[in-house]
Amino acid sequence: MEPKKVAIIGAGVSGLVACKFTLSKGFIPIVFEARGDIGGVWTETLQTTALQTPKKLYEFSDFPWPKSVTEDFPKYDKVLDYIKSYADHFGLLKHIRFNTKVLSIDCEGCSNEELEGWTLWGGTGEAFSERRKWRINVVDARTNVPLEEVVVDFVILCIGRFSDVPNIPEFPPNGGPEAFKAGKVLHSLQYSAMDFDSASNLIKDKQVTVIGFQKSGLDLAMECANINGPKKPCTVVFRTAHWTIPDFCPWGIPIGFLYMNRFSQLLIHKPGESFLLYLLAILLSPIRWLFSKIVETHVMKKHRLSKYGLVPDQSFLQDMSSCLFATLPEKLYEKVDEGSIILKKSPSFVFCEEGIMIEGETKPIPSDLVILATGFRGDQKLKQIFTSSTFRDYMTFHDPAVPMYRLCIHPRIPQLAVVGYSESASNLFTSEMRCRWLAVFLDGTFKLPSIKEMERDIAEWDKCIKLYSGPYFNRGCIASLHVCYCDQLCKDMGWNPKRKKGFLADLFLPYGPVDYASP
Repeated sequence: MEPKKVAIIGAGVSGLVACKFTLSKGFIPIVFEARGDIGGVWTETLQTTALQTPKKLYEFSDFPWPKSVTEDFPKYDKVLDYIKSYADHFGLLKHIRFNTKVLSIDCEGCSNEELEGWTLWGGTGEAFSERRKWRINVVDARTNVPLEEVVVDFVILCIGRFSDVPNIPEFPPNGGPEAFKAGKVLHSLQYSAMDFDSASNLIKDKQVTVIGFQKSGLDLAMECANINGPKKPCTVVFRTAHWTIPDFCPWGIPIGFLYMNRFSQLLIHKPGESFLLYLLAILLSPIRWLFSKIVETHVMKKHRLSKYGLVPDQSFLQDMSSCLFATLPEKLYEKVDEGSIILKKSPSFVFCEEGIMIEGETKPIPSDLVILATGFRGDQKLKQIFTSSTFRDYMTFHDPAVPMYRLCIHPRIPQLAVVGYSESASNLFTSEMRCRWLAVFLDGTFKLPSIKEMERDIAEWDKCIKLYSGPYFNRGCIASLHVCYCDQLCKDMGWNPKRKKGFLADLFLPYGPVDYASP
């Protein structure tokens, strides 16, 4: 029998591990990449961009970092070199079609009536169907000239949440960017796409205002401060203070011992837990509170957050459960103290002729350049790639992440998976585990449960994540449930979920990528 063809759209880290694991099972991967190189978001970054997580967490399970990389948080260029080395080592480049943009995908061989009648995913719960195929519509990304369509048996979307479609805030009439006459408005996406010299020249000697206090906003503020100093301070406007951690060792305790081991999973409610585990999570809740306070007090002492009015109202656990915590750029608060960065907290803002006006102030913030570090609309990318209006409707949710079984399978869209749309303490770690699970599923080792069971499982995960994320609920964030999530994948694949030797080691030692290098 001829091997099945699997289309993988995107050659970032998720696309590369998807390619590697489908190859390992004897399938024919065809990777479509719109850019001329691999690496995804790492190909267009700020000059100051570095890893958000320690490199031992952001690591391929069977391909360690080179010994020459000694820092815990390598800069973007070393990360990109590491990713390229992985692709070279496993011979992935020959399977990638560069400068090939996928305009749309169309499922052939199933009607809307058939879809509505299914009780199992794809009618059988299996990965493939002989009469159903996906047709991939592609163009040359450089010339927009149509290329020959490609027909495949399965599609893996690795198109990324954090690129391509910017999230632009909504403004009242006459309060949007069109009201700003004194300068220019960009999204961080546009700024990151510039070469470093052009980006530096754009902000040099400019009064820059950055909207947003997450990773991109913090990096942009540091870049402006390094170039302009206190003569032209960068103003950062944000709505909510979130926890920005200076390191991953609060009070000298590696954070993995607090949140990435099996003991940490006993402190929280989990999907499908027994009454005993439910009761245990309640009894151990003081320890859950203590772990959060360990991180919070460490951050507050190290950065004197009360001095800047930046003590968050919510706990660190809540931010972690929403994936809204970030690693603080080195010396950011020193830049605040010297006057190179000005922090402004406000529930809302509007544009005006001179710059922006924030709620609660009577004078505008004069600006030459306003950069919106307001995130992305990855959900729109997923929706727009389908030609089928039915599939588009399935992908329409007012949330950055679409509800999916095992965070990658939509219960009602057959022969398709999405990888890279969830978040955790290490997105590479999560994507690699998911691609490993997906390859085992494609190989026929197990079937998916019924559609109703999958939808019930999704609802249970949503319920547990909401318990700890509160108003910042992000269904794609599994940072506080990562070990539990990996346990589920292991059980599906027929692996022993307990990956360490000895009861105490398995209970207390942090879990990382290398623990899942082999069955």
